[in-house]
Amino acid sequence: MSKASSYTGDWSTGSNSGMSSTGEDSPKPVDYTAPDVAKREERAVAGSKILVFCVLLLAVCGAATATYLLMENQERKDFEASFAGLGSEVSTVAGQKIDQIYSALDTYSVVISSEAAADPNASWPFVTIPNYSLKSQKIAELVGLESPMITLCPIVNEDDRDKWPSFVSEWAPVWYQESLDNEKENKFTVEEMMNSTILFLHYYEFYFDDDGVLQQNIKPVPWPGPILANWQTFPLENNIDLFLTHRSMDMLTFPEMADQFPITSLTLAPSIGFLAILNTEPEKGELGELFMDSQIVQPIIEDGNLVAVLRLKLPWLEFFQNLNIDGLSDTVAVLRSSCDIGIGPLFSNNTETNVLSFWIDSSETIFLGLQDAHNPKYDDLVVSRVIVDVDLDISQLPEDVCVPELTLDLYPTEELEASFQTSKPTLYTVVVVAIFAFTSLVFLLYDYFVGRRQRKFMARIMRQDRIVSNVFPAAIRDRLYEGDQKGSKGEDLLDPLSEGGGGGAPLADLFLETTVVYADIAGFTAWSSAREPAQVFILLETLYGEFDKHAYRHSVFKVETVGDCYVAVAGLPEPDKDHAMAVCRFARDCVKTMKDTTLKLEVALGPDTSELELRVGIHSGQVTAGVLRGERSRFQLFGDTMNTASRMESTSARSRIQISQATADLLLAAGFSAWMTPRTNKILVKGKGEMQTYWLKIKAAKGSKTAKSKGGMPTFDETVELSDSSDRTSVQHSDDDFDLEDIGAMTKTERLVEWNVEVLSPLLQQIVASRGTDVVPIDSSLSQKEATIGTGETVLEEFVPIIPLKRFDAAELSKRLNATSIDIGEEAKTQLRNYIANVASMYQDNPFHNFEHASHVTASVKKLLTRIVKVDDGNGLSTPSDEINLADMAGHSY
Repeated sequence: MSKASSYTGDWSTGSNSGMSSTGEDSPKPVDYTAPDVAKREERAVAGSKILVFCVLLLAVCGAATATYLLMENQERKDFEASFAGLGSEVSTVAGQKIDQIYSALDTYSVVISSEAAADPNASWPFVTIPNYSLKSQKIAELVGLESPMITLCPIVNEDDRDKWPSFVSEWAPVWYQESLDNEKENKFTVEEMMNSTILFLHYYEFYFDDDGVLQQNIKPVPWPGPILANWQTFPLENNIDLFLTHRSMDMLTFPEMADQFPITSLTLAPSIGFLAILNTEPEKGELGELFMDSQIVQPIIEDGNLVAVLRLKLPWLEFFQNLNIDGLSDTVAVLRSSCDIGIGPLFSNNTETNVLSFWIDSSETIFLGLQDAHNPKYDDLVVSRVIVDVDLDISQLPEDVCVPELTLDLYPTEELEASFQTSKPTLYTVVVVAIFAFTSLVFLLYDYFVGRRQRKFMARIMRQDRIVSNVFPAAIRDRLYEGDQKGSKGEDLLDPLSEGGGGGAPLADLFLETTVVYADIAGFTAWSSAREPAQVFILLETLYGEFDKHAYRHSVFKVETVGDCYVAVAGLPEPDKDHAMAVCRFARDCVKTMKDTTLKLEVALGPDTSELELRVGIHSGQVTAGVLRGERSRFQLFGDTMNTASRMESTSARSRIQISQATADLLLAAGFSAWMTPRTNKILVKGKGEMQTYWLKIKAAKGSKTAKSKGGMPTFDETVELSDSSDRTSVQHSDDDFDLEDIGAMTKTERLVEWNVEVLSPLLQQIVASRGTDVVPIDSSLSQKEATIGTGETVLEEFVPIIPLKRFDAAELSKRLNATSIDIGEEAKTQLRNYIANVASMYQDNPFHNFEHASHVTASVKKLLTRIVKVDDGNGLSTPSDEINLADMAGHSY
């Protein structure tokens, strides 16, 4: 009983008549006449409204919150992306600028060494470079520094110490004057500078007096050397009382130079380190703010020996200020050295430091101190780059010598992040809340249509995916969907190769161990020539569908179907060591299925269907497999293995499986020698010559299950020849009115009778459908036309149209196209079956004059009549706007 009839009461009136005849209570309907029904329903509706209101309120809050967070998150992403780009640009420019400084110093050192060598009156350390100030100024302009300090420091050995004062006395006025001529802003005179110049080699001893004031003593250098003398300097200092102004000072007394000079002297390579700079209060002499720049020590080499160094003081404030990068603002730059640099006993109790921090802005750069001053919450946004990495052979250095490596870390600041924060999150949230009441209704309607469209779209996508999965292996399909990650760069993988290299690398691989099977339907060409296209495809789709099931069960990959030839392979795209055994089992199942299926389809497809047989060839070897790109791309196999497998099929026999020697060797190695028997005679294969081949025994499994071998592959328990008594699988057909399991028990004549019934039944349906349409009037001149038959002088003139074709009727055509839904009744079918059986009984079993031959003629006539179409000017098809297709007229006029 259906759900509609399960209750017998009158639900519309609320009566209580729902009692069964047995006296048992049946389910009672809701009592709509009760006085509290309206209240209950109102409460239910009110509850529903409250629920909907709460849901909408939660949706509003959720949408507003989500909008605000999304917009805020987007601003955060914009900020992070902008800083990542800015930091990358800053670090790159800084690294390039450092490289430029190193290159300029290297060139300058070569120039100095060359000029010293060219002067016959000069020898190190007694060398004065002409126009040193002008040349150093050009170097500073080249590297983009406005106020560097470039100092030439020759190495003075103990033997040359006594000659140094006279050398300074003679040559200091010369280069002082050249420097003053070049540096117009310096208002000192040569005499004033000579008065403050100390001629002997010396160093400074600093101390604090009893009042806590910083004092200094100038003392001659007592140690033997070598001494790194402070000589020519650019620019000349404006404060003549600063101790760095004095010539002849030993630079090795500074901790920074003491750390760097051993690296340069031992490796003859430049080095870099931090340089302590002290701001003092001159009126009190007390220590002021301590900050650091860097100094670069560039060796000057003559005849392979270190004779002097160029010392460049690199001012980091000026360095960062002159990066000239648009949009650079509110960024913290942290310079880290891989070595701790000593800054002397006067400062912070021998403090060791290796970190400097700067605040970088487009307008100014601020020194933040000897510390990592960035905000820790931006640790994950750091942009880091090694800007100085001198590649030295550290094996030449003592173990206690550290080679500095400078790393620049860039961090954003809260001020920079604030510049990316706008009122958009709040504005968008207000807009969302304001319009949500309206948009929620629109959204429900929109969601309905979108959902419907999405379902259609997904259904189409699934159909397309199914088609693609049938054409390409899963691995190839996934690569086509996703692309080659290793470097496809967005090209369409199905585009063919072009001269420009488009399309990427071909999707192709070499598979060394595969087994290919060709299975051809013997007798198919003659059979299909007498069949309708629909019948041909019913046969092929049924057979290939069963073959596909066997291929899936045996892990065999279907390559393609070429006409009536089924091509499959094992061992690709996933390697399989048992590929030969898998293909043999697959071929055996296909031969058996061919026999069973054609026998069952004979009723639907006509005579000789059961006589179709499968001819199979198998060969093992390597193949090249891939996607042949271009129009209608497909997965294909190439190689000699394919050709040999095709030859195995073409030289095989009906209902037999021929395997090559290569496949036989694999079966023999796997212990399946009982599966095959050698072919009596060798076969002649084009391009191969004579080949020894084998017949694969056709085997059937016991019952409906397959046993398993030790390796997990199915094995066969007994060997039998295929016959009509083998196990059969039921094949369903839409027009069958009987169980196909019983077809095997039918005689051939009975099957032919059933086939003729299936052929003629649709014609009866069309006759029923076309009743009531216009009838072609009988032509009164038929007898006259018949009289003219045979009176012509030529054969062509003897053809006389006798039966007029019915004019095209679109209404009748529409009925005939839909005639399959018309039920002609079992009585009409029985009469038709009895009529055909009576006709069949009148035939004798004579060659070319028997019921089977007559059935062939019936099939040919039906096929011919469906192609008779009379088209004239009066059939209503003369205008292009008519939607009736000429192909739809097939079968109308006969």
